[in-house]
Amino acid sequence: MADLSDREWTVLEALWDSDGAELGVLSRMLRPETGWSANTLHTYLTRMEKKGLVSIDKTCSPHIYRAAVEREACRAKERKSFLDRVYQGSAGDLIAAFLKEERISPEEKEKLRRMLDDMEV
Repeated sequence: MADLSDREWTVLEALWDSDGAELGVLSRMLRPETGWSANTLHTYLTRMEKKGLVSIDKTCSPHIYRAAVEREACRAKERKSFLDRVYQGSAGDLIAAFLKEERISPEEKEKLRRMLDDMEV
């Protein structure tokens, strides 16, 4: 799976949240955020189908569009890509950077400690 563009993420989020929908429904869902017409959205959907990101059920009318990739698989790939690109694969450096810049509650600290203790690191 190739890296997803911001626009592809937007479309996939709508498809994941709706568990599939027809073009008109998706267009109404996305218009406030994107300003896209149904024609523009249709172009994105057909391009994303060619990339294997979207499936189109053409056995019914109107067609039903669904995500052809799993949300968690996309998230995992995005995390890995970000970690490799920005932190040269070092999860520890990433976590340290976040903790230096953002405060976490005592409960979050304890949860993080338990997670680290439970991991084989």
